[in-house]
Amino acid sequence: MEHLPREAVLVVWGLFGLIVGSFLNVAIHRLPLEDERVWRPLRSRCPSCRRELSSLDNIPVLSWLVLRGRCRTCRWPIPVRYPLVELLNAGLWALVGALAPSLAVGIVWAVVLSALVVASGVDFDRFEIPDEISIGGMLLAPLVSLALPELHAATWVARELSNGPEVDRLGALLGSLAGLAVGGGSLIAIGWLGKLVFKRDAMGFGDVKLLAAGGGFVGPGAALLALFLGSVVASLAGAGNVARFLWLSRARARRRGARRPFLRSLASARIAGRYLPFGPYLGIGIGIVLVAWKDVLELVNEFLFQF
Repeated sequence: MEHLPREAVLVVWGLFGLIVGSFLNVAIHRLPLEDERVWRPLRSRCPSCRRELSSLDNIPVLSWLVLRGRCRTCRWPIPVRYPLVELLNAGLWALVGALAPSLAVGIVWAVVLSALVVASGVDFDRFEIPDEISIGGMLLAPLVSLALPELHAATWVARELSNGPEVDRLGALLGSLAGLAVGGGSLIAIGWLGKLVFKRDAMGFGDVKLLAAGGGFVGPGAALLALFLGSVVASLAGAGNVARFLWLSRARARRRGARRPFLRSLASARIAGRYLPFGPYLGIGIGIVLVAWKDVLELVNEFLFQF
């Protein structure tokens, strides 16, 4: 695609991402189920009436719009998540097409980002992260790094442990293993401290495995930065969720004509609003450092030097 205009390259990447996004919806739905597999049954089907979908019903985004978000047979409302996942993946793949230094690295980035979309979708639905994504990523990261040292061109450990100015296979492998250890180990340490202080589990092991897998692709320093970015985004989302529950609680009290103390409503909102899956926000952090490590590092440095 090196001879195509930049706009055409982005369109091609985006279209492939849109098609893959349709498969991601299948994975998000089926991975938590015990009686189904991602590849079986081969054809997609309605979760309500179980009718196999025709090819015309499987066109990304367009089919959802034509069917007005409902199954053709039973009129089951198809969640808006389906077209959103397809569009999100298309946008991510187009971003990869714009930023990837080579086609090989771009393919790896695209696969990792799509895997993060699946992990996030399942975590939002079930508060769990599929082992197929986390453990699969932990196993694949060192192998991919060994085959494609360029993936760790920005990893300090990989550069320091390579012979010569360029990252070699051994350096990339060691950088990946260091990322696995630091990514998983940092969350294990945070979980241990959280349990010690708050007397309850503060970190799910699925999050530990996800950051370990992400660290294998981005290296140890980037894994820590991904954790920081994910925590910031999760904190903002958590505050917004508490505000949402507070507004709902106050609105319900007004409808009932009850005089509920504000502090009591706030306490209830804090309890209800704190239950958010961390995996999606961790995925945001991993995705950012994966495709824009240098840009993010420059922004962090500018922020720190300003204060």
